[in-house]
Amino acid sequence: MSANSTDVPNVLIVEDEMMLRMRAVDIVEDAGFHSVEAVNADEAMSILESRSDISLLFTDIQMPGTMDGLKLAHTVHNRWPGIKIILVSGQVKPSEAERPTDSRFFGKPLGMQQMITELQTMVGVGALKIVPRPVVLPAEEIVHTVAPVHKAAPLEPPLSAHEAVLSAENDSLRVLLEQAGIDAKVLLAQAGIDAKEREAADKLQKLILGELHHRIKNTLATVSAIASQSFRAAPTIEHGQQAMEGRLAALGRAHDLLMQISWSNASLTHTFSGATEPFESQGARRFHFNGPDIRITSGAVIALAMTFNELCTNTTKFGALSIPAGRVEIAWTIDEDKQRLRLTWTEKAGPPVQPPERRSFGTRMMESLGQQLNGQVQLSYAPTGFVYALDVPLGSLIAAA
Repeated sequence: MSANSTDVPNVLIVEDEMMLRMRAVDIVEDAGFHSVEAVNADEAMSILESRSDISLLFTDIQMPGTMDGLKLAHTVHNRWPGIKIILVSGQVKPSEAERPTDSRFFGKPLGMQQMITELQTMVGVGALKIVPRPVVLPAEEIVHTVAPVHKAAPLEPPLSAHEAVLSAENDSLRVLLEQAGIDAKVLLAQAGIDAKEREAADKLQKLILGELHHRIKNTLATVSAIASQSFRAAPTIEHGQQAMEGRLAALGRAHDLLMQISWSNASLTHTFSGATEPFESQGARRFHFNGPDIRITSGAVIALAMTFNELCTNTTKFGALSIPAGRVEIAWTIDEDKQRLRLTWTEKAGPPVQPPERRSFGTRMMESLGQQLNGQVQLSYAPTGFVYALDVPLGSLIAAA
């Protein structure tokens, strides 16, 4: 990567989902621009009020906080009309009249090359030079796909093989959702439910199907981001595949836990034990937990589970658990006065530790978690053992009553 930082446009990315924000950062940097990150509209406004070098706002629409992405876009357009705006969402599709003038909208999951082209069209050709590590594909694994031609978007670039699969899966899921709606109406009629009850049931069904479709779209976008990140810096296809499978398995385990409690508040201890269990040795207890149990939100469950998967993967490959005598101590305390949770992951009795030569995807994920939960993350590579420390406000972990 090379360029004078003062000559490179800055793009403000506003996305509350950690994986999707990291995916957006990759898109922006591959387009040749600097990325500035915010997890909600309030943080984005603070950034915009403190600096005058933002060229484009790249924001999700559904976000927690005092305003959603659409309201943020209108506020930015009114106060800073020179800033270009891109809106994205996996659930809603605002009309042109609902969006700020000259803004653009894209549905999730985002196509990498399409978004790069759009960014460069709106802001200009980026100045950064990104040189990704090459991954050589065997000839028999190279798949050529041709995107269908649509009159409404004649300049849309071809989908990659991975994006084509995701698109096909999304189409299939949409058909299943529509079929579910038809089947539900038939069952209601067969059950003899009267018109008023059926109308109420129809409204509830539409609400449930809408939420389900939103979760499916977000999950597809997350899977796309995981795949992109896993292969992005992998030295070989095999390394990338193993990394992706591990991360998807961690995401699946987090969803299993949330399904057991119907996506309500989950146990912090169960989240940790579920994330570390696949890495526990047979007949030996190598992970030791010490801390009070609390109920945490679904968003915190997924973020913590994904981060612990990275920590577990790294320690089994390079850290304390790479040798039989090694162990990991996970301790957390709650400061009632300051309403904060402080957690430390400490590796002991392992091989001597050396700092990594580059910031990996796992490192970026762990650092991004602190921002996701409005807290701080510290990574210490002491020779005696790696230490991960997390300090977050309880309000970011516990759902409001």
